Amino acid sequence: METVTDSKLEKILKSGQLAVTSECGPPRSADPEPIIKKGEMLRNHVDAVNITDNQTSVTRLCSLASCIHLKLIGLEPVLQMVVRDRNRIALQSDILGAASHGINNILCLSGDHQSFGDHPQSQNVFDLDSMQLIQTVRYMRDEGKFLGGDEIKVPPKMFVGAAANPFADPFSIRVPRLAKKLAAGAEFIQTQCVYNLEKFELWMKGVRERGLDKKLFILPGITPLRSAGMAKFLRKNVPGMDVPEELIKRMEGVDKKDQADEGITIAIETIQRLKEIDGVAGFHIMAIEWEQKVPEIVERAGLYPRPVIE
Repeated sequence: METVTDSKLEKILKSGQLAVTSECGPPRSADPEPIIKKGEMLRNHVDAVNITDNQTSVTRLCSLASCIHLKLIGLEPVLQMVVRDRNRIALQSDILGAASHGINNILCLSGDHQSFGDHPQSQNVFDLDSMQLIQTVRYMRDEGKFLGGDEIKVPPKMFVGAAANPFADPFSIRVPRLAKKLAAGAEFIQTQCVYNLEKFELWMKGVRERGLDKKLFILPGITPLRSAGMAKFLRKNVPGMDVPEELIKRMEGVDKKDQADEGITIAIETIQRLKEIDGVAGFHIMAIEWEQKVPEIVERAGLYPRPVIE
């Protein structure tokens, strides 16, 4: 399959190999060292690293600057961009800015509502929604034009991604919503953390029935559990998160000092089972503030060494 950007991630996916991406949250500081340190932990074990965009509506070092720091040390960043904080002028401007630094991947998101963050009184924007942001990046890339119609002399050549949650209610619209993101121009998908494998398999069955797996690349999300308490918290407090009761009981059945190791083992078992599902193109490993465990997960899951792309 022909590639259309300089994205290493695109090249690996289109070569038919399983891709591995990970994720880093920027610091609440102007010091870039924390994001560089996280990037170094992931080096050689993942194909690309997502940089979150003021996740949970908490103010952090911006995703674009953080991506540049990773690019400068030789890593492949994925710029996450939310529509909560920018109008279409700023969105298009930041897309050009990222492309000017050789950032070749973007993940288009809505963004958590500001009421969840450290500035609940702030004004949201939502000039565009996440579907329209996908369309915008593809229009700028493929048509070489701004939304206002003017020509872009050097268009941004970015590989365009979106998020999907197979577990949110109502379940019946999950596959049609994915089809809408494909129609908008999404080329790869990173999903919500997968704990309920049966439900994920059911979603993938619907994806295959509509042939969507042949038209975009799906990377299920993997987040290792650090404790039974974390499992309970995710189940109770994170909308759209499906943590089965048997998984919580399994974590509770292990001594507290061993629960983190059990969480790693469960993550590896999840990857092995997901490998058997037709249409899975790779894995998005989100070890939240636990990036040092990603190399172990990748190696034990049989995903190492990573492919070398010229």
